[in-house]
Amino acid sequence: MDALPAVTRTHCPYCALQCGMELHAETGTPLRVAGWNGFGVNRGALCQKGATSTELLNPAVRLTTPLLRSRRGAELEPATWDEALDFTADRLSAIGAGHGRDAVGVFGGGGLTHEKAYSLGKFARVVLQTPHIDYNGRFCMSAAAAASQRAFGVDRGLPFPLADVAHTDVILLVGSNLADTMPPALRYFTTQRENGGRLIVVDPRRTRTAEQADLHLQPVPGTDAALAAGLLHVLIAEHLIDEAFIAARTTGFQEARAEAQRWWPERVEAVCGVPAGEVRAAARMFAGVSAGAEDKAENPYGASGMVLTARGTEQQADGADAVNAWINVALAAGKAGRPYCGYGAITGQGNGQGGREHGQKADQLPGYRKITDPAAREHVAAVWGVPADSLPGPGRPAVELLASCGTDIRALLVAGSNPVVSAPDAEFVTSRLRALEFLVVCDVVLSETAALADVVFPVTQWAEETGTVTNLEGRVLLRRQAVAPPEAVRSDLDVLGALASRLGRPGFLTSPAEVFSELAQASAGGVADYSGLSHERLDATSEGPGLHWPCPTPDHPGTPRMFLDAFGTPDGLARFVAVACEPAVEEPCAEYPYRLTTGRVLAQYQSGAQTRRVRALNAAEPGPFVQLHPDLAAVLAVAEGDAVRVTSRRGSAVAAARISDLIRPDTVFMPFHWAGAGRANSLTRRTTDPVSGMPAFKTAAVRLEAALVETAQVETARAETAQ
Repeated sequence: MDALPAVTRTHCPYCALQCGMELHAETGTPLRVAGWNGFGVNRGALCQKGATSTELLNPAVRLTTPLLRSRRGAELEPATWDEALDFTADRLSAIGAGHGRDAVGVFGGGGLTHEKAYSLGKFARVVLQTPHIDYNGRFCMSAAAAASQRAFGVDRGLPFPLADVAHTDVILLVGSNLADTMPPALRYFTTQRENGGRLIVVDPRRTRTAEQADLHLQPVPGTDAALAAGLLHVLIAEHLIDEAFIAARTTGFQEARAEAQRWWPERVEAVCGVPAGEVRAAARMFAGVSAGAEDKAENPYGASGMVLTARGTEQQADGADAVNAWINVALAAGKAGRPYCGYGAITGQGNGQGGREHGQKADQLPGYRKITDPAAREHVAAVWGVPADSLPGPGRPAVELLASCGTDIRALLVAGSNPVVSAPDAEFVTSRLRALEFLVVCDVVLSETAALADVVFPVTQWAEETGTVTNLEGRVLLRRQAVAPPEAVRSDLDVLGALASRLGRPGFLTSPAEVFSELAQASAGGVADYSGLSHERLDATSEGPGLHWPCPTPDHPGTPRMFLDAFGTPDGLARFVAVACEPAVEEPCAEYPYRLTTGRVLAQYQSGAQTRRVRALNAAEPGPFVQLHPDLAAVLAVAEGDAVRVTSRRGSAVAAARISDLIRPDTVFMPFHWAGAGRANSLTRRTTDPVSGMPAFKTAAVRLEAALVETAQVETARAETAQ
């Protein structure tokens, strides 16, 4: 391998901002992290997670050798690579032969590079010949993806650069706490307000992000679609819609209008808990009407605006409909398809966008092609050198895939995911993984899921490999290798290549640059067209802004802003979607009288498999907690820090009380980063949005009780953070 440079410019391993960072390698000292000032997205800023990201390179906290469990009930023991690969290939082959190819499944991750995600999809469909591949991105952004496809014909998180946020007049931010989840992005919202813009935040909690808003709406969790319909009702009733835009650039308005007529502000207040006056104020503010203006019909259409959604509104049983209801508000106000206007979804995972664009999703082939499209199958099969009719059809989305483990699915390959902690109804999922005949996991650390596996492959991570990702604005980036991995650690690409050879498919590509070149060919002509990109071209543009897809030719400049001339539908028109606003599937009752909502905190990330191994992050946020209103705390007779048991129809969790008047009295919040007694996903539901397969993480009915005798369980949960 060529010598690595003393300073490597690359990107953070965590969220979809993909902040630019410089890694400084100095002899005899640990790799040092600094912000990369020349990368425009973060301009040198890093959050605490990014600043401490190199701690995961420490051999003491990560996997450094393959592990193998020779039989059920035995312990995981170190093994050679040949032993682990041979054992895995033999078991996959035997299970496929004995139960059919559909008995083997693959579960990927939204943090994998394009090269890994693409290869995982190819491996499933060409080597294993199974339809059953999906990934944890189904938990992250699938509802927004489905809604964007229905409305615009294209799903790209932000169809404009993040920097445009600073120049828009009004932002409607729904279900996002950027101050904790993406701190460097918050500067754009601060600048937007400094420029005279206004910010509306929709969140059941008064978060650090909501504190900055001009108007904060606190709906009952699960009622977002009704709240959005209420805003649309006001826009229509007060003649604040942009009729010229609607006529020229959209279709389906009359159907959406008819549904919105049912949601006058007082009805919205009764369902959502948001005062009718605030519903009207939000609609007027978004339309561009000045606060206190007497003439509400004054021309507001010169004002720009954006609707941005995140997991708070998307992770619901009607997640796709809820997002389309918010998109309807943007379209009705004429705030789409124009500069500094539009709808965007704030992607969570590091490569959540690219992970689904290139074949890791159950119903998609590379280039965001539908697996049921004959032309798409012919194109991709030709690139892969296999007959089109040999490619399997759609598989099961993530929640269904995990639920079928141990019955229809007998063997599962997991790469870069930790569903024991991150999946809804996590105890049920754990039981299904235990019921498998064979579980193999590729990961950087011994996660809770890896601890259940029969084989664990230690794989390279961000700074130890070169690969590409796409950030939340559709910007394709090259992550560069900065350090050599430990001697016995290999890339996921090497693992797949070695297994492919043992399973009768030699020649599986393992060079990241070669894999990306093939990916570019496979994506050519697709919605997410990367065919004009290569590692070499991305490396050459590293000093500048990067390249946004679609980028169909080597001389194409990329597409930072979409939809200015036409939307991505066959006729170029955006679609209103008439949304029927239904009550949450699981409403509170006498036995379970409160609502639980879940989310992230600043110092931890996703399932915590990585961040719970970083000392500084654990010091900042040492363990799980239950945020509850003082009125509810008084009813329960609990004080700050007391142990609280939260119980749903699925199970229980015990965590410390964190009392705050910044949350609704009828709602409690738990972060989902921890395993053990404080695992929030022991409580959540496997109910999914029928359009997208998104689980309803944000709405579960629970009861609470003081658990003073179980304080030890809280301490145990905290101790697990150091594992």
